Amino acid sequence: MDYRETPPPPNLDGFVAAIWTLDVGGKPDEWVEHRAVPDGCIELIRRHAGRSIWRTPQPPLFVTGLALRPAALRFSGDARFTGIRLWPWGWHALGGARCADFADDWRAMAEESPLAALLTGDGAELPGLIAAFAAHQRSPIDAIRHIDSVAALACATSLSPRQLQRIFARETGMPPRSYLRLLRFRNAVAGVQGEESRLADTAAASGYADQAHMTREFHALAGLSPGAARRRTTGPFVASRDEPTLDG
Repeated sequence: MDYRETPPPPNLDGFVAAIWTLDVGGKPDEWVEHRAVPDGCIELIRRHAGRSIWRTPQPPLFVTGLALRPAALRFSGDARFTGIRLWPWGWHALGGARCADFADDWRAMAEESPLAALLTGDGAELPGLIAAFAAHQRSPIDAIRHIDSVAALACATSLSPRQLQRIFARETGMPPRSYLRLLRFRNAVAGVQGEESRLADTAAASGYADQAHMTREFHALAGLSPGAARRRTTGPFVASRDEPTLDG
């Protein structure tokens, strides 16, 4: 399997986290099992070929909500995807469905939807994506990506705790502390994939009290230990076997 991520251009920073592709690279009659772990983002996905299942078969164009636990996925060997990884406030700016309405789930997207034009048969349409956000300002809560506490976010944005609660409820469907938990975990998942990193250092850099705290979060949000995640994870995908199967 070949998974690749491309960072967004500067004018999409604060709305788009990444643009990615996944090519399973197997035979059409084979099935590959993976888990996708929470990463604090909404995923707008087009499947160009093959089949995919998350609980039920998915259509060629769909969107996945904020994940709070690992999602068990099945891909046919010939499956190929392009995805736009959106910060939830970016999804909100596009007029997407409320995050609270499809957390830990996915929804089919109609080909007639304006959002469908952002992912064509050739991949992500950057000009269209840039144009879609051109009239929007960054959400004030985007600052949470660079801040390690809700108190610091309130200070940085000059917003009261009540104002933050309202904005997070509207744009993420969860309280600030719950979303900050997902961001810490996202950073830790990225950190453990660095071969030279020590787990204790990754825990500290990600905002955990200690390595044991990070380990508990990995078991809760990914269903495995940080050490196992290091061996089996590329991007947000965890291989079903204890061996590397994704090349980024």
